[in-house]
Amino acid sequence: MNSCKDQTVPSLSAGTWRGTMEVQDGQLLPFNFSIGNGSEGYIMEIYNADEVLSIDEIIINNDSIIIKMPVFEGYISGRFTNSIIEGNFIKESLDRVVPFTANFNDSTRFVPSKAAAINVQGNWEAVFSKGTEDAYVAKGIFKQDGEKVTGTIRTTTGDYRYLEGVVDGDSLKLSTFDGTHVFLFLARINDGIMNGTFYSGNHFQEPFEAVPNESYELPDATTLTYLNEGYERVNFSFPDINGNLITLDDHQFQDKVVIIQIMGTWCPNCLDESKFLVEYLKENSQDDLEVIALAFEYAKTEEAAFKGINRLKNRLGISYPILLAQYGSSDKKTANEKLPMLNHILSYPTTIFIDKESEVRRIHTGFNGPATGETYIEFKQDFKEFVNSLIAE
Repeated sequence: MNSCKDQTVPSLSAGTWRGTMEVQDGQLLPFNFSIGNGSEGYIMEIYNADEVLSIDEIIINNDSIIIKMPVFEGYISGRFTNSIIEGNFIKESLDRVVPFTANFNDSTRFVPSKAAAINVQGNWEAVFSKGTEDAYVAKGIFKQDGEKVTGTIRTTTGDYRYLEGVVDGDSLKLSTFDGTHVFLFLARINDGIMNGTFYSGNHFQEPFEAVPNESYELPDATTLTYLNEGYERVNFSFPDINGNLITLDDHQFQDKVVIIQIMGTWCPNCLDESKFLVEYLKENSQDDLEVIALAFEYAKTEEAAFKGINRLKNRLGISYPILLAQYGSSDKKTANEKLPMLNHILSYPTTIFIDKESEVRRIHTGFNGPATGETYIEFKQDFKEFVNSLIAE
C-alpha cells in the first residue's frame, strides 16, 4: 500500500531492478526484482530461479521507502530516486542490519568476467565447516545452461531453497534473497574439487567443499530425531492466539491421526512446509486427521510473536492451530527443554506423526521443498501414502 504521493517527489520506475546486499569480506549478494503498479500502489516481485516472491506492502513517504517482506518480519528501509534505492534490510528481533542498494533497468545478477571453464551440472557431495564440531554434510543439486546455474543445496535440516547464479571461469557464484535469508555461495573448482565460502547476511560465514557424486544421498530424515528412552508419547501445553492452552489430551485430537509441526514464522523451510500442509488439507479428507503447529519465535515479546503467527495464518490461509511454544529465542537447545521427550530438535521444521492411539509413528527432520525438484515430488507421495495408512488403521 502507498500513501498519497505529492507530485514533486520521485516515483519508482516500473520495470527491472538489480538489488545488492553487502555481506562479509566486502562481497555483494545480487538479486533481481521488478517494480510494477497495482490497484493500491506499487507491487514488487523478487526472482530466485523459478521462485517469484510477491510483495504488496510498500510504504512511500516523500523520498523514503519501506518494503515489508510477506510473512517474514524483515523489511527494507531507505531512500529512493526514480532509478536508485539505498538503505538497509533490517530484522529488528535479531538486531541485524544489512546494507542494501538497487539500480533500475539492470537485469543482470552476477556479471561473469570469463567464459565458463567448468560444468557443475549434477549432484555434489559436500561438507560445511569441515573438521569442526559444527561440521555438517550436504548435497548440491545443480543445473547449468551455458554460464547460468540454478539449483539448491540440501542438508539434513532442509534445503537452501532456490539458488541462482553463474559459472565465471573456474568459479561458481550463487545467491538467493527469499525475504528473510541473505545467502551467497562463492566457490572455485580445481581438479574436480569445489572449495568455497557460504555467507549468511553480514553476520555469519563458513567454508565448504564438495566433489561430484551422482549417487550421493543424505541420511534418512526419519532416523535423526526420536523419542528419548522412558518416553512413549509427546506431551505439551501451549497457548493459541486466543490465549487458550492446548494439549494433545483435548477432545479434538482424540482417536485421530495428529501431525505436529515444530516450526517458526521466520523460517523459509517452515513456510514451504506450511504451504504444503495447507494444500494437502484442502485436497484430502480431514475427518480423521488433525494438524497442529508449535511455533518457536525469536520475536522479543509475546505480542510480537503472536502478531507474526497471525500474519502467517492470514497470508497462507492456515486453518490449523499454531501454538506459541517459545518467544525471545529460537535456540534449539532451549526449544528442546520444552519438548524433553525428543532426543533433540535438530531442525525447524520437525514433523511428528502420531497415530489414533496417540503413539508416535514417525518423526521427520527438516523439509525439502519445491526447490529440490524430484526430492519434493517423492516426499509428497510418501507423505500421502503414510498418512493414509495411519488413517486406515
